[in-house]
Formats: sequence, C-alpha cells, structure tokens
Amino acid sequence: MPAFDKLNATRVIATTIGVFFGLFSGINHGYFEFLQGNTPTNGFFIHAIGEAQRYWPLGTEDAFTIVPNFMVTGILSMIVGLTIVIWSIWFLPSKHGPAVFLGLFILSFLVGGGIGQVAFFIPAWIFATRINKPLNWWRKLLPANTRPFFSRLWMVTLILATSVMLIGLEMAIFGFFPGLTNAENIQNTAMLFVVAAASLYILSFIAGFGHELRKTEPYNQVIG
Repeated sequence: MPAFDKLNATRVIATTIGVFFGLFSGINHGYFEFLQGNTPTNGFFIHAIGEAQRYWPLGTEDAFTIVPNFMVTGILSMIVGLTIVIWSIWFLPSKHGPAVFLGLFILSFLVGGGIGQVAFFIPAWIFATRINKPLNWWRKLLPANTRPFFSRLWMVTLILATSVMLIGLEMAIFGFFPGLTNAENIQNTAMLFVVAAASLYILSFIAGFGHELRKTEPYNQVIG
C-alpha cells in the first residue's frame, strides 16, 4: 500500500488544526497580550492587540479572559497554546486524546487565546473522536464508488483550508489585502476567508472519512 494511503486522514487534519490554532490563536494572542504589559484588562472581553501594537484600526484580535492582567493572561495563553501544539502532535490519538484536546482549547479560550478559534476547535474535536474508530454511519453516507475521489480530496482541501486561513489571519492582524484600502472592506473580506477556511476544514474531514473507509477495502480496490 502506498505511503499516502497509509496516512490516518482524520488524525492528520485534527492535528493540523490543533497545531495551527495553538500557534496562531493561543501563542499569537498571548504574545500581543503580553506586550501590553502589567496592566489590568478591565473586563472579560479584551483586545489582544493594544493600541500601541496595532497595525491598522480594526486589527484588535478580540479575546475573552478570566485573568484580570494582560501580561499574566498573555503568558498563560502562550503556555496553553504550546501545550495544544504538543498534545495535537503526539497525544491526540490516545484514549483520552480528543477530550484533553477539547479541554485545552477551552482553557485557551478562557485565558485570552481568542474567540474565533471556537468555530474551529469544536468541529475538530467532534471529528477527532472518530480517530481509529468504526465509521459505520459514514460508510452508509459515502458510497464505495465515491471513496477514491474523497481519498484524493482530503489533503487538497486541508492545504487549501490552511492557506485560506493564513490569508484571513494576515488580514485580521495587518489589514493588508491587494486592491483593498477601506478598513471595513478588509475586515469583511477577512471574515469571508475565515468562513471559507472553516467550511474547507469540514469538507476535508468528510473527505478524510472517505479515505479511511477506502483503506478498509481489499487492496486491489484501494489502488484502483
């Protein structure tokens, strides 16, 4: 069986999301919060990027935190973000891997790791619970003749989703997109990229299930 066919698509996709948002949500938000120094947050809802660090007027990177100090919540967010990266790479397939994955992301949310990540880590957790598990319901939903197509699609959509999300993140932080100068238009475009990325990740998971189901077929069908 070719090396690509041996990949556990569900694990690869969930790990990619975990690493991405551990880095670019938890650590990224935490870094900017830390830069705001030993100052009070003055509430639960904060701007992770303060006025002094902001690259454009709407580049605030909103977050929620139960910690009343920017420096402390920033440090905690970075620590939790790094923990998410480590857990996603090495421990996600373990017995309690998905549950800890979810718990870490909830903790990240509570210490300033960002609000937008919620739309990504909840679906990732749901799909991650099916790592190395029977996919009986999906077997009925995805006919055998569609699985070769899905098996080739999951990696493409995963790469595309991650690329689109990076562009959306760049716009959210730096406010740059070729041809756009109006701040509100840039913000709306960034949101469209984020929504597109979320949709592509879900499509990638579904295609990944097709890949996993295809691996259970006889080898002569897998390579056909």
